[in-house]
Parts: sequence; structure tokens; C-alpha cells
Amino acid sequence: MTISSPPEANHQETWAIRAARVFDGHTLHSGSPLVLISGSTIVGVDTSRTRPSADLETTDLGDVTLLPGLVDSHVHLAFDPQVKSKQDILHEDLEIVMERMRRNAQAQLRSGVTSIRDLGDVQYLSLALRDWYSSTSQIGPEIVASGPPITPTRGHCWFLGGEADGVEGLRVAVEERVSHGADVIKIMATGGAITPGWKPHESQYARDELEAATRSAHEMGRPIVAHAHGPQGITDAVTAGVDGIEHGSFFTADGIDLVWETVEAMANAGTFVGATEAWLPEGPMLAPHLAERLDQRSENFYRMHRRGVRIVCCSDSGVGPRKPHGILPRGAVHFGSIGFSNSEALASVTSLAAQACGLEHQKGRIAPQYDADLLAVAGNPLHRLDSLLDVRAVFRNGQRVPLDGVSVSA
Repeated sequence: MTISSPPEANHQETWAIRAARVFDGHTLHSGSPLVLISGSTIVGVDTSRTRPSADLETTDLGDVTLLPGLVDSHVHLAFDPQVKSKQDILHEDLEIVMERMRRNAQAQLRSGVTSIRDLGDVQYLSLALRDWYSSTSQIGPEIVASGPPITPTRGHCWFLGGEADGVEGLRVAVEERVSHGADVIKIMATGGAITPGWKPHESQYARDELEAATRSAHEMGRPIVAHAHGPQGITDAVTAGVDGIEHGSFFTADGIDLVWETVEAMANAGTFVGATEAWLPEGPMLAPHLAERLDQRSENFYRMHRRGVRIVCCSDSGVGPRKPHGILPRGAVHFGSIGFSNSEALASVTSLAAQACGLEHQKGRIAPQYDADLLAVAGNPLHRLDSLLDVRAVFRNGQRVPLDGVSVSA
């Protein structure tokens, strides 16, 4: 099959990347296809095996698989994973924080993650970094940003500056983020592991408050996602109509209680669940008391997937030492170990993740009119997912990214 270039592509010089295999986000093509690029855009995929014209500039990557650049739908660029107390960010100079965010963004890019959704920063710095990349020649990942997450007074991650209480307070908080240019609204429906006070299973907002925040976000043209670990918080957020649930752990005070009615509601509504399942295989746990539940949570994600819930693999990178920036490929490998097929695991970090971030018309596919964000890995990840850990080339908007010898398995 040959997909021809659209006529408008002829206004710019077209060049090509050849790889032994191309996974386009849904299907694997073998036989050394050509991906045709004009400027920053993919304009065609030639799987015909015919010899290209002699004047077509071609970069032959050899025995690799070319995939869409990975999409990590849950990161925290402002966080240093090695710093235990995230509240220390309160006392840091913002220039220091921004420089760390640039380094972390580059680590993401070198691992093959070409698009990220930052779901919690301080002083809207992720928006500033997003705009800086757009206005300079520096190559960086595409950034979708929420700004400071909305949380109650002294709630989970209060130190990021997003405290808001009550229905009116939430409406104002959403409006403030939209006025700053946030792409998505993040609300903390339950407590979490890195903030003393609210436990992960405890709800931080009542259903009517979550409904008010969701209504405000949608009226202002923004999606909204809810950090939610506990069954009640998850159920209330889904009932309120949020677009995504982050974590979706169904943690109780001493275990896990998967609420099937809520799972069915998520499947029916098309709610995305951000499964923060990317970890280094060894190292200290962020919350050791929760460690014994993580295997069961992983199994539940697969069970939810079988029920039709859109499960997106993401990292929550930055929150702890086992979650360095650029760890997403290990999450895809983990997905394959808990029941997802290799193609499903790959889709969960490409085409499906792009949908969750509102980037489905630009990212997550190798197809005409999509951005030329590409990842080349050794071997065939449809056979062995750990091929994702052997990065051979990364392209962002058609430009090759210097890899500097960085390995995602480090």
C-alpha cells in the first residue's frame, strides 16, 4: 500500500526516513517502508517496496522499528525525583526550578517521549516552558500543561499554590487557570502519598464541588482530569463528568475495592484512566505502605481494560526515585507483563495517550498530516516490548534529537 503525499506538501522539500519496520500507532508495516516528511509534518508512508527516486533525500536507520514519538500523559517537570520532600519547592528560586524543568524535558525527549502533559507545577512554569519552546529554536517536547493543580486548603500538593475551597472558589480557580492559558484543568479529588494530612483514599471534595469544577472547565472549553485514588473520590469524579481519572487506584484504608458500577460508568462515558505504571525495576518506594497493593492495582487496570475502559499508560515522573523523567518506556513494558498485548501496550503510549491529551489529530500516529515526531528503537517491540529501552533515534517536528548516549534503562 502506498499513501501519496497531499498536494500542499509539494511547496516544501520532501525527504524520507527508511526503517526496517514502521508501527504507525495501530499496525506494523515491514519491508523497509519510507516515511515521507516535509518541514515538520509527515506527508506520506510508502510501503510499496519500490525504489525511491534518486533525488529524494533519505535517512536509512537500518534494522530498527520506527514508531510515533511516545506521549506521556502525566508528568511533573518541576519535581526532582531524588528530593523526598516536595514541599522544598516552596523555598526554591523560580529560575532554578525552570532550569530543572528544562533538563527534565530534555530527559523525556531523549527517551523517545516527544509529547508530555504536565499535571502539576508551581507558578504556571510549565506553561512558560511550553511557550518558550514554541518561540525559540530549542528542540523540546510538545507540552500540554495544567498549571498548579486545584486542591483544598492544605490538601494534596497544596504547596504548588492551587488551594481553592467551595463551589465558588473552584469556579474562580478554573477561571484563573484558563486566563493563564492552561490547556487542561487538574483537580485533586482525593489525597495522595506525597502530602501529609489527606490519605490517598480520602475524598477532598464533595460531588457538587467536583460537578462545579467540571461544569466550569467545560464551559470554558477545557478538559478536566481528577487525581483520584479512593473509590468514593473516583466515583464522584466520574459522576461529575470529568474527562480523565489519574491513578484510578480504588485504594481503601487497608486494601483495594474495585467498584464495578464505576468501572462500567467510565467505559460508557469514554473516561480515560491514567495508569501511572512506569517505574524503575529497583529502588526505594515513595510510599512503602502502599507497595503491597500495586500488583493488585496493575491487575485491576487490565480487568478494567477488558471491560472497555480506556487505560492510558503514563509515568507520574518526578514524584519519587523510581520515577525519573523519561521512564515511560518501562511502563509500556510493564503493561505487556500484566495482560495487554504488545500492540495494545504500544497504543497506550502513542495513539491512545494522544487522544487523552487532546492531541489525536497531531500526535500518536505515523500518517499524513501528523507531526513528524518519531522514535526509532532496535528490534521489534511487537515481539519484545523491551526493545523500547534501546533508543536509536528520536525526531521532533522532523528534526533529529541529539541523544548524548542516554539510556532509559539507567
